[in-house]
Amino acid sequence: MYQLVRMIREDLQNAREHDPAARGDVENAIVYSGLHAIWSHRIAHAMWVRGLRGPARILAQATRFFTGIEIHPGATIGRRFFIDHGMGIVIGETAEIGEGVMLYHGVTLGGQVLTQTKRHPTLCDGVTVGAGAKVLGPITIGKGSAIGANAVVTKDVPAGHIAVGIPAKNRPRNPDECIKLVDPDAYVTGGFPANYSI
Repeated sequence: MYQLVRMIREDLQNAREHDPAARGDVENAIVYSGLHAIWSHRIAHAMWVRGLRGPARILAQATRFFTGIEIHPGATIGRRFFIDHGMGIVIGETAEIGEGVMLYHGVTLGGQVLTQTKRHPTLCDGVTVGAGAKVLGPITIGKGSAIGANAVVTKDVPAGHIAVGIPAKNRPRNPDECIKLVDPDAYVTGGFPANYSI
């Protein structure tokens, strides 16, 4: 019970740190669909790894109905995961998400093949993914990287890089772009120098 309360408090604190619109913990716990989806996923994932796969899928689908966020119960998600707004997010079965990761609405962590293998992305610690981005296949997004809004990423992104465009291209992340509340949408317009070819 203590561990559950500690986890909820950590998630609520994390929401305050990632969202300047976040106010009180009670309000956030009631109205933040991203928190509801994460909490439900933790229950569904625990059921999934214990072999209760049917009930886990049913819980995941009910959560999708109520929140607009679809997280497969097989996905592995670390601590301090935050979903801002959240509507339209899809996270596939073999996706792996590290600690301190943030997703904006409309993000897809999807697969490219139909085989029963590792087919979804791995997001390392501290990754931020902008609104509408599609991260596809068994690729790795390195620690502290960011994905710009609406980017389509099908290749690995090294640690500390930014990926923008369709298909996404990478460049090192500047120190002033590592501030926690920098919106990855800004990378779409100002992410690359004028002489950089996309």
